[in-house]
Amino acid sequence: MKSILFKTQKIILLIFGFTLVFAQNSMKVPGDAVFYMEVNGKQLNNKINWTKLNPLLHELSKKTKEKPSWTDYSKTGIKYDAVQYHYASFNDSIKTYNTHFIIDNKEKFQEFVNSVKKKGLEVSRKSNYSYVDINDGAFVAWNGNRAVLSMVSYTKPYKNLWNIEAVTDSVSVATDSADAVAVDTVYAEEPIKPFDYKEEIKNLKDDIKYLKENIKENNLEIAKIQKDIKYLQKHHKYPKEKEEVSPEYEAEEPEYTDSEADKAYQKEQDSIRKENYKIVKKYAEGHFDRYFSSNLDVEAPKEMLKFRDLNSDVFVYTDYGRIVNEGIYGKMTKYYTYGQIFRNMYNSNYSYNLYFDKDKVRLINNYQHKDAEIQKSISSVYKGKKNKKLLELINEKSVGYYAMNVNGAKCFDVMYSLLQNSGEHEYRKEMELIMETMRIVLDEEAIAKIASGNGIFVLNELKSKTVEYTDYEYDEDFNSKEVKKTKEIAVPNFTFAFATENEGYWNRIFDLLATNKKLAKRFSKKGNFYTFKGEKNGGYIDQLFFTVKDGVVYLMSSADNILPVNQSDISRKWAKDSAKYPLSGRLDIQKLLTGLDKEFKSPSERRTLDAIRKNVGELYYKTEAKGESIQTEMNYIIKDSSENSLMYFFDLFDQIFKTKESEKKSPIL
Repeated sequence: MKSILFKTQKIILLIFGFTLVFAQNSMKVPGDAVFYMEVNGKQLNNKINWTKLNPLLHELSKKTKEKPSWTDYSKTGIKYDAVQYHYASFNDSIKTYNTHFIIDNKEKFQEFVNSVKKKGLEVSRKSNYSYVDINDGAFVAWNGNRAVLSMVSYTKPYKNLWNIEAVTDSVSVATDSADAVAVDTVYAEEPIKPFDYKEEIKNLKDDIKYLKENIKENNLEIAKIQKDIKYLQKHHKYPKEKEEVSPEYEAEEPEYTDSEADKAYQKEQDSIRKENYKIVKKYAEGHFDRYFSSNLDVEAPKEMLKFRDLNSDVFVYTDYGRIVNEGIYGKMTKYYTYGQIFRNMYNSNYSYNLYFDKDKVRLINNYQHKDAEIQKSISSVYKGKKNKKLLELINEKSVGYYAMNVNGAKCFDVMYSLLQNSGEHEYRKEMELIMETMRIVLDEEAIAKIASGNGIFVLNELKSKTVEYTDYEYDEDFNSKEVKKTKEIAVPNFTFAFATENEGYWNRIFDLLATNKKLAKRFSKKGNFYTFKGEKNGGYIDQLFFTVKDGVVYLMSSADNILPVNQSDISRKWAKDSAKYPLSGRLDIQKLLTGLDKEFKSPSERRTLDAIRKNVGELYYKTEAKGESIQTEMNYIIKDSSENSLMYFFDLFDQIFKTKESEKKSPIL
């Protein structure tokens, strides 16, 4: 009896253990992923009008070289009303982008895959999934109800390229990533195995598949280039487009013979491509093996999901610090003495929640520095006071404005914080002493009096102006001749103003500029205004006006901009909203494009402009410190009869696309 109970206990524990293991065996998004995205298919699918979208997608697919074989993109076997997961990562040699989605019709999905993959490529079958290479470096794998698209590229790293420690080819920079470990096994030293002729045959067949595709493409391209060379040698120009090519050109056969060096180079390139293909293929297989051996759930680290809103249509996380600091720019900064300051500056994350509402598109972005102390310093900048005088400049007739109510005195603290947390470097102590000295000399009160952090830029309108410019014409012998021409440009009428508690300081600066002998021709004083004159008929700005009045410094394109304007109800509402936020703004894109009308010259450009201008709306912007991040919300208000803001963009693109297509079909007179 005891024996039976003991065995039963062991079986129960074993089952419980397996249940626990499989419950936790989800597909982990690599912790070093620099990009992660969730697409809320359930919400987005309800907002897509496939009756409208299908014809557009079908027309776009006609642009490919091969005849499109798929007509209904709403029926690809993909479950569009389910969540899709996307993530990307990179290291010194491997860049990957993976997409996980659900399929609800396996047969239909296989038909769709067959329609997009390269001809002649066969589907490989494994024990629990199938996969195929649909393009160079792009692989898709699927089983009964799940699919993965994996795009992989490989570049062999070069040792000591940046004069730093030797590169260990992928794994050294991403030891926590399971994907990186898989790459390591591809080209790390392995113990010698007994020769397996079956494995060798399989590899050789794979080589043939790859080479057939590439040789065909390369030969066609070489033949085309050879024909171009022969034609240019004889006619000294390319044949004109849409003209009948001369029979002589068409009949000429290439007489090009590869030199030994060319053959050796081509062989080397083919060998490199073949080896690279093997690496990316094995990498993709490793990713597929891990996924289809899991419980098929995708799990992202909590850090990436900190600002995710489950009600958003799309959520995106980016590790901005790694993208910049571990890319080429970041490696270059290691050369500079103070490069660590810049690397520390970029060491942050961005999260985005995107919403396609009925009448507007909303984008909410959360910025967060990875260092809590630095983030605290940055947040303190976004706690300024409002300035009523500046907000009175907001008016309904303007093209747009950008208002700022920050604490200018705290900006220096952010710089100090970045330096303080930049790690060890050669001149850290010296820089800390300089910064501390500057903090004593330029104390917070002094900074606040010069420029408190309240400012506004208002683009009142865009005016048309005729300007002269120099062009060059060439005769048949390519001798140049200078020619004076005129053109219409859009000139901004704007006001830039900021608050100050030290008017005397700015007046002394402007007086200094006006009395300087070298600047006297351009800078002068007339009444209460200081003026700067640009070149006559030479640029976008003829004159600039400066003045200080009632605690505000003004920089304007017209002296009339300082005159008080009666605000409408909507203008007062914008001013009231701007007073609530450290940063805010508005842009009427329709007015902006109307003002830029003269910049679009050709009939094609003008037709495209008209198509866009009829439907564009207004953009509103606001930023504030919220919790542990800096949150920015942008709202784009649509101005047409589309079902919702998602279909608005498809409708707008469709209209532009049809305009472009009609131009191609119209007869040449």
